[in-house]
Amino acid sequence: MHTPTMDTAPSPLDALAAAHGGLDDFRITKPTEIVAMLRKLQDGNVMLNVNAPNGSAVTAMLWAIDSDRQSISLSVHADDPQLQAVLDGNEATVVGYLDSVKLQFDLQSMVLVRGAKDCALSCNLPREMFRFQRRSAYRVRPLLRNSPMAQLRHPMIGEMQLSLRILDVSLSGCALFLPNDVPTLDPGVLMNNVNIDLDADTHFTANLRLQHITALNADVGGTRLGCELVNLARDAERALQRYIDQTQKRRRLMSLD
Repeated sequence: MHTPTMDTAPSPLDALAAAHGGLDDFRITKPTEIVAMLRKLQDGNVMLNVNAPNGSAVTAMLWAIDSDRQSISLSVHADDPQLQAVLDGNEATVVGYLDSVKLQFDLQSMVLVRGAKDCALSCNLPREMFRFQRRSAYRVRPLLRNSPMAQLRHPMIGEMQLSLRILDVSLSGCALFLPNDVPTLDPGVLMNNVNIDLDADTHFTANLRLQHITALNADVGGTRLGCELVNLARDAERALQRYIDQTQKRRRLMSLD
């Protein structure tokens, strides 16, 4: 159970429409495009936030897409204490991420289907979907010869120290690799005083908010934790900018070799 944050909660459509003169730039209505986006969420095992109007929320994963019956099914945890409250809301809005893109769509005609082991939320195929760019900051993947790491306490298990590999980084956030043998974290959790060690010259302490979780392919294993940098200090921001610039330059030089 977790409390949605601004990024895991639905974007305010009325406010966005007022600011942009409508929502056409964000709206997807073609059924083939909607199904294609849903397939990407399904194939990527993307963790989704299902948000009810009453403030309740559960996490889910897209389990099945039936274009013929115009329906989808989302796997949910039957023992989630907020599940019934979400169902009582009669409608919900789903938020999920594909890299730098935030996807949002409504669920209609929700029905909970309980199986022997699994539990699924069955509903109509969405008729429209909204696509928002999550951040404009350029992300870089560390060079192979470096091993950037994040040192932190597990936010759910205070006595557990974690040392997680940094997969990519930008001025607004980073992605961490969580091995399968480490207890998972809840989206929305704030991780304070994380020691970021990017290279021999770039170290700083930051607060990270976990925005989304994506399962990696079976060969790699583990999950990708997409995190937002929260109130990064000016000196740390300058150090991070230098690291990003230098990494970009080195990658360009390597491509010329």
